[in-house]
Order: sequence, then structure tokens, then C-alpha cells
Amino acid sequence: MRINILLLCACLAVNAASPVDSIVPAGKPIVSDAIFARRVYLDTWGLLPTPEQLADFTQSKDPQKRERLVDALLANKSNYAEHWMTFWNDHLRNDEGVVYHGDRKYITKWLRTALESNLPYDRFVRTLISPTAKDDPDGFIIGVNWRGTVNASELPPMQAAQNTAQIFLGVNLKCNSCHDSFISKWKLKDAYGLASFFSDKPMDIVRCDVHTGELSSPKYLFNNEPLIDPGAPLADRRAALARMITEKDQDRLARTYVNRIWKRLMGRGIVEPVDNLDAKPWNAELLASLADEFKASGFDMKALLKRVMTSRAYQLPAVEPTENYVFAGPLARRLSGEQFSDNVAAITGQWRLKQTGIRAEYVREWQVKSTSLTRALGRPIRDQVTTDRQDAATTLQALELVNGTVLADQLHLGSQRMLGVLQPPAVNIYDSGIVGASKPVSAEFDIAGAEKLWLLMEDFDSYDRTRVKARWGGMVLSGPNGEEKIADQWETIPSERVLDLKGRGFTKLKAVLSCDEASKASDINARVRYFAFKSQPDKRQLVKVTGEPPMAQSWSGLNADMLVERLYLYTLSRKPSTKEAQIAKSIAIKNGKASADRLEDLMWSLFLSPEFQYVH
Repeated sequence: MRINILLLCACLAVNAASPVDSIVPAGKPIVSDAIFARRVYLDTWGLLPTPEQLADFTQSKDPQKRERLVDALLANKSNYAEHWMTFWNDHLRNDEGVVYHGDRKYITKWLRTALESNLPYDRFVRTLISPTAKDDPDGFIIGVNWRGTVNASELPPMQAAQNTAQIFLGVNLKCNSCHDSFISKWKLKDAYGLASFFSDKPMDIVRCDVHTGELSSPKYLFNNEPLIDPGAPLADRRAALARMITEKDQDRLARTYVNRIWKRLMGRGIVEPVDNLDAKPWNAELLASLADEFKASGFDMKALLKRVMTSRAYQLPAVEPTENYVFAGPLARRLSGEQFSDNVAAITGQWRLKQTGIRAEYVREWQVKSTSLTRALGRPIRDQVTTDRQDAATTLQALELVNGTVLADQLHLGSQRMLGVLQPPAVNIYDSGIVGASKPVSAEFDIAGAEKLWLLMEDFDSYDRTRVKARWGGMVLSGPNGEEKIADQWETIPSERVLDLKGRGFTKLKAVLSCDEASKASDINARVRYFAFKSQPDKRQLVKVTGEPPMAQSWSGLNADMLVERLYLYTLSRKPSTKEAQIAKSIAIKNGKASADRLEDLMWSLFLSPEFQYVH
């Protein structure tokens, strides 16, 4: 049997006296049920508990309810994967839909399936390093193929080596990919030795862009003996490396991952920085114990999360970081950009939209491109591995939260949606789908009954949309009374043209949609979408929406007191104080009734509060 049953039982038997609990300061109380629920919901699903979920948990008399809650949250495959995709997208440099000057292959489908099925971590790593099956994620080892001439340290085999070492072994090879490191023991030949497992031929060893005249051969970081014949096929070399990391070097693999999870849940790693596992841990016994339990569980990623979340250490009140670190409880952690956006959406119902063909669907934040808000809140570009987001408050964050259009629009529309007064957007009568620069597209559609016609051209992920020019060419309006040609011209994107058709009897429009020749250039790569509307369009929602939102909440039928109480329970996981309730009602309620603009102001004040923005 794959799991070592004896070792697992031994680990479980000493759980009560394990180092995880021995680090808890004597006599320190654990957090309330409400704070625990808020913390564990955010750490497993990335979402706040609804007022109903919070009440069910806090009112339960079950002495095992905290462990049962963790089990229930981890058992929800979809919500668990939706949240942890962000963590792994950062680590594996996966960001579907982002456009920049380079090519890469996305692994989103495989990664999501791996999380939903709780793929054991050793198999997870082995598949990433040595993909063999048709659906395996070869995009990880392909890396980014940058356009133009690049430094030798940015070649795809070197990227694969750097990423593998950093993510799975806690070793940063960036410096010694160019020259012998000045800050660690790693040498130039160590980086090239590891990169050779990912190269289909011996690599020229280049020091600071100067060729040394030497060729590399496969060499593992922690083993001076050759693992494989240098002339072995590429697939065999990758398989040999995967076996070494996941079978022969399990201690290193397990400790690196445990350290990352501990930091994700506790705010600080047992070893810091997390990409240097050779640094001294503040508690070596704790790291070794958790790593042993992780291996004994069969590298069960959810089991590790449960082990930490049900520990007394995790349930201590949050503390502020100190210069000379001594564990006193989890550090207060700021919500990620994705968590912030998703929870505003969950509360208001104003979710992001993802284009799927000529339709759109409501999705969580990780599935769509970053906004100015999520970038300000720390979402990385992901053209390189990100294992540690910086969550310190910045001036940019303050400016974006206070003056940015992203949050302002979400609250403006969300408040109307909550009160049931949001008007549905106009529905397009024509959607071209994405049109590139290589081939014009013929369009023909019905415009009968239109008094005005709005013709839009919108950019959809061109490399450089500022240089794209497109047009509705050869436009002909036709109807019972004859035809009329409409003059066309090249226009920059986005553009909007309004045709006045009142009383003219036209029933059909024909056109040829195209981008100019210059837009074919690879550093422009035009991708334009053409729309037509019979009424004023809302440019935030140009396509038809199908499916249900990730979460749907009802705010109807609430009086002033109930509305304020529910909003506090949802955003802060607590009821408002008497004074807070009075102030909140004075903001949101007028003449006994909530208005959208006043509710918007109240939500803005709550979402900007540190109590909402931090995991305490």
C-alpha cells in the first residue's frame, strides 16, 4: 500500500504532544467561533461565510465543530480549487489570457483538475517536471519563450531549472544562472547541471553573457553522482530528475512545501525567506514533524491544511509582526487582490465576466485578467515565479481604493443590484467574435425597427492596442426603399459610431470587418471584436451572459435594521455595535428606506476598513 500505515498511525498517536501544539504560549486563549469561521473560510474557499453559514456554526453545540467545519470546507472540491488556483498560478507562473511579448502554454485545466481531485503532492510535482500523458501539463517546463534575443539565463531549459529548484526545493538559482552566486553556495555549473535535464542537447555554459567554451551535462543539486547518461533522450532525463526529487529527496520536497503552507496560513514561514530552505528555521522540530506527517499521509495536500487549521497554534489571536520573531500566533494577513474582489462580488452580486465565445459567464477573479485594483493589491504579472506576495499597505493601494474606477463601478452597480433597481444592459444584435488582422470577416444582420444603431469596435487582447486600426468597411444599409452606402475609415480602438435610422425603413446591414495591414505585425497582433446595438450599450457588459454567478445572495425584503445588521455580519462576521448601527443607518437610510447611492457609501466605508481587508 502506498501510504506507510505504521508511520501514519505513529504520527497521529503523538499529535497531542507534537511540536505544532508545543509552540503555543501557555495560557493563551484561542479565538472566538466567529473569528475562527471567518479565518478558515477565507483560507479554504477564499470567501467570507454568509450570515447564515456563520450563524449555523456559532450556534452549534458540537464540541468537534471546528474540525467538522474544516472537513466540510475542504470537501467542497469546487470552492477549494477556485481559491487555491491563485496560490498555484503564482507559483507555476500560469496566467491564462494575459498578453505580453512572449509565448507560453497554459496549464489551467490540468491544474484545476489536480486541485479538485486532491492529487497527491509527489505525483503533482512529478507530472509537472516529467509530463508524459496527453493531458499532462507540459506548459510548466516549456516556460516563456521571449521574443527577440534574451540572456542565456532566460532560455527555456534554464527557466525550467530555476522554477523547479525554487518552487519544489526551496533553492533560488537566479543569481548563479549567470555566474557563481555571491550570496549562496550555488555555482554557475549547478544551474547548468539542473537545466541540462530539460534541454534536448548539451548547453553552452555562458558566464555573464560570455561563452566559456564548456558544455553542460545533467547534474542534480544535492547529488554529485550522475543520475543518467548525458546522451539519454530528453524524456528519460526529465523522468530521472522527477524520480530523484519525489522519491529520493522526499525530505527536501516535503519540508519546502510544508514551509510554504505554514507561511500561507500563518503569515510567516518556519524558514524565511521561503525560497531559501537552507536558512535556519525558527523551529526545526516543528518543520521536521509536519514534513514527516505530510509524507506519511501520502503527500495529501488537504490533510496538511487540516493539520495546521485544526491546531491550537492556528486558532490563536492574530498578532502584529515583531523585529525579533518569536511565535505568538498567526500574523494578521491582508486579503489578496483576488479575495478582496471576490468578496465584494459575493456581497454585492456584481461579479466579473469572462468571455466564452459570443457569450459571457460570471466567474471568480482568478479566471480573468487583473485590473488596476487587483494589481495594486498585489496580483503579479506572472512572467516569473511568485512565491511570496508583498501585502504591506502602499500609497498606490490607497489611491486605487479611494479614487479608482474599478471598485467605484463595482459598488455603484452592486448597490443597485442589491436593492433590485439595476436596469438590465442593452443586448447586442450582432457580435463578430474576435477578428484578427489576417483575414476580413463578412457581416450581415437584421436591423429592422432600429431608430438608432450603435456600432462598436473593442480591443480583445491585442499586444499593442494603441497601434491597432480597424473599420466597418463597405457598409450597406438596405430595405424596401433601396440601399445606402455608408462611408468608412480606419479608426483607432476602441471606437463607437452611431447611425440615425429613424423613419428610413432600413432592415439589414452588410459590412466587411477588417484590421489594417500594419496590425498584422507580431508586436501588435490585432484582436478586435465588433458589436451592434439598437439602444445605448453598457460597455461593461457587451455580450450575453449565461449561467449562474459563483454565489447569489438575497437582500430583498429587509428593513433598515436588518439590512445594516446583515451587511456587518457578511463583511466583518459580527453584528454592529449600537453606535455603529446608528451611524450606518444614518448613511444608508433616508426616510426609512435605503437608496442605492447611500448604500454604496456605506459599503465603501466597510470595504475600506482594515477589519474587512485583513484576516485576523
